[in-house]
Amino acid sequence: MITVIIGTNRKNNIAQYFAHQYARELQSLQDEPVKLLDLSSIPHDWFHPDMYVKDKQSASLKSLQDEYILAANKFVFVVPEYNGGNPGALKAFIDGCSIREYKKNFKDKKALLAGVASGKAGNLRGLEHLTGVLNYLGTIVMPTKNPYSQIELLLNDDKEITDPITLKRIRDHVVEFIEF
Repeated sequence: MITVIIGTNRKNNIAQYFAHQYARELQSLQDEPVKLLDLSSIPHDWFHPDMYVKDKQSASLKSLQDEYILAANKFVFVVPEYNGGNPGALKAFIDGCSIREYKKNFKDKKALLAGVASGKAGNLRGLEHLTGVLNYLGTIVMPTKNPYSQIELLLNDDKEITDPITLKRIRDHVVEFIEF
């Protein structure tokens, strides 16, 4: 299974439109199941000081971990730029999952990274930081990372990606990931 993660808990985020496009491309090009994990729509009762104590983690975090992290063999992270880096919600979620079943979560699994930003760098710094975190956890990160810049210009009024160059970049990225 492939889990596509929308790497922010901000409601009405633009990263979701890119994540949905990645999920559609993955589903259209291969038979492996694809699940979408939207950090803005999950319960956040797991975020407390005891989230770092295995026996005191919330049932909701365990359930999310079981369904989306442990069950996956590949990940797609679509990560918006927040203050020159990644959203804290994504890092906190990864940290929480790393307490229970540490080696089974991310070790030896593959990941594709895509960054989205209103600015001109497409969250390149954040993607490099996330690469370091995932490598530390034993994840094999695909070397090709796609940064998408000035993302508001790539969506139509219905919040669909219509820019043909961007759609081709996403498709090519997915094809490379399937072969990775």
